[in-house]
Amino acid sequence: MRSKYRLGVDAGGTFTDFVLAENDGNIRVFKSPSTPEDGTIAIRNGLGQIAEALNKPVSQIVQECDLCINGTTVALNALIEKKGVKVGLLCSTGHEDSIEIRLGHKEEGYRYEADFPPAHMIVPRHLRRGIDGRFLADGTEHSPLNEQQIREAVACFKEQEVESVAISFLWAVRNPAHERRAKELIEQLMPGVFVCTGSEVYPQIREYTRTSTTIVNAYLSPVMRRYVERIDDYFKSLGARYPVRYFQSNGGLAIGEAMQGRAVNAINSGPASAPQAGLYVARPFDIENVITVDMGGTSFDITLTKDSHTNLSKDIDFLRYRIGVPMIQVETLGAGGGSICQVDEFGMLQVGPESAGATPGPVCYGKGGTRPTVTDANLVLGYLNPDAVLGGTIRLDRDAAWQAVKKHVADPLGISVEKAAYGISTIVNLNMVSGIRRVSIERGYDPRDFALICAGGAAGMHITALAEEIGSRTVLVPKVASVFCAFGQVISDVRYNYLASEPMPIHREADLSLLNERFHELERQGTDHLLADGFQMDDIGLSRSVEMRYQGQIHECPVELPGGEITPDTVDALLEAFHRRHEELYTYSEPNNPVELVNIESTLTGRVSKPPVQQLVAAGRTQADALTGHRQMLFDADGHWIETGVYSGERLDVGLEIMGPAVVEEPTTNIVVRPGWCLVLESNNCYRLTRVK
Repeated sequence: MRSKYRLGVDAGGTFTDFVLAENDGNIRVFKSPSTPEDGTIAIRNGLGQIAEALNKPVSQIVQECDLCINGTTVALNALIEKKGVKVGLLCSTGHEDSIEIRLGHKEEGYRYEADFPPAHMIVPRHLRRGIDGRFLADGTEHSPLNEQQIREAVACFKEQEVESVAISFLWAVRNPAHERRAKELIEQLMPGVFVCTGSEVYPQIREYTRTSTTIVNAYLSPVMRRYVERIDDYFKSLGARYPVRYFQSNGGLAIGEAMQGRAVNAINSGPASAPQAGLYVARPFDIENVITVDMGGTSFDITLTKDSHTNLSKDIDFLRYRIGVPMIQVETLGAGGGSICQVDEFGMLQVGPESAGATPGPVCYGKGGTRPTVTDANLVLGYLNPDAVLGGTIRLDRDAAWQAVKKHVADPLGISVEKAAYGISTIVNLNMVSGIRRVSIERGYDPRDFALICAGGAAGMHITALAEEIGSRTVLVPKVASVFCAFGQVISDVRYNYLASEPMPIHREADLSLLNERFHELERQGTDHLLADGFQMDDIGLSRSVEMRYQGQIHECPVELPGGEITPDTVDALLEAFHRRHEELYTYSEPNNPVELVNIESTLTGRVSKPPVQQLVAAGRTQADALTGHRQMLFDADGHWIETGVYSGERLDVGLEIMGPAVVEEPTTNIVVRPGWCLVLESNNCYRLTRVK
């Protein structure tokens, strides 16, 4: 039986978003300026807004929630800003430099640049200690673990005040005994220090990927642990009846206890919920192909979902660090409402990636910002109401925005303020379109086949311009667009990925008993975990995948595998799917060549009940009832100001058509309807925009 509320909290770079879903389907949205120094402050401020709106104490609201969900950028920000803890590494002797060699890899676009700087090393060379002892690929011990070398490494780590230790030995995925013993020794000799092993964090073949993933996890987990403990303690102090859930990069929820030691699973915590929310919004329109674009104050996040399936990335370079664990594919750009605009030394206008963030924020916020941002340009163009109040506390100052654009962009370029503001808008749009093309055209998808889902407080002012550039004729803007990821959290399920390596030739005559047993072992772990988490067997879902390759190849292809017992007939279907997928990725297949299986994965899902969709009913209002006035707005570079209708989204009736140019104002976002577009509010609380010419 659901309680009265479900709360989603998404801590972004500029604002922390709140979605309160009531059990009758009513959705309330709130925003509070983010407080990176202590996330509980922003949460406390946001809950204060909710309490005021409901006229209830904060403690009562929290106690009446069956789920409190937190999406956070804590791990991501720590990685970006290099603010993790000091890490020591224990690895197999001779492999101390594998994370620096990086398989000889250099990022795309920089392969031939000799002066391209090396990646920053989380673990400096003097804190990487080689340990004798080796297992072979079949799991047999070749030489015993040298425990004396571990003790000597511990002495060094203590002297250097190491706070976290990563352990990654060769072939530990086939036999983790040495890693387990090394962890046991470190926990005895360095009590209070965080320790993690490669066989726990990423138990799959690929020594460099496993080591790098384990190091990143060790670097971030103490930071994440402190954050989770603070949030958990705060909600417990309010009398929360259930543990806080945290959003993972794989698109599912997990309790804080699971996240404290697996911070690597939280790197993309915030934007990972967007695909789930996008499908939820698009389903009433029978749309299964969606591109979600989320433009907040700091960044622009893009995800693509084809046929209701969103791709998970594994073994990728993220911020120049190799990460192996599954993550929702998110393309992130430094293009938000707070992106700073400036003229560089070559006389070129640059927009982002530097952001004004929450403090000081755009110039028009009046909080000390001096350099113009995208938000300031939108205010100059008329897309924002000069008297608007953002986040419940910030009143916009159009004169200050105008002067900032004039001083830092228009005057240096010798152009009018109007042209400067429109140039800022155009450049940020083109930057965002480039990102959309990377997740679509460059991966074999035609963006014209996808609906564009608008998310984030700033995206509504750019969404029709983006759709025109990529050729999409349908745009969906849900009423909860400004808090889209927080909304995605309240409709998401609990999800855990269990990984293992099982290298073997795969064909009809193969011995499948060991493979079946490994899958059953992983799925028993996941089932036990979810049952202990309060789920019933009927609420638990299962999906499987394997990574396969032609014998002699280096890289694998992921292939979906049905649940149940694996039989020779299953293998035939699996091989056929592998050949087909290989041809899709590489334009050829070799059906007569032998195939080997390398890694396996089981995903266990605890299905959470979804809030019902609240259906709007037409109230008989007219366009005139929603029209609040007119503003001069600019939609081209020639400086032609147009008297444009401004409509209140709260007064707009279901089914009414609004022809562009127009602006629809919602409490936390604005939707700019460019000329040639038509906007309609649908009964599922979502605006549908279509290109009419």
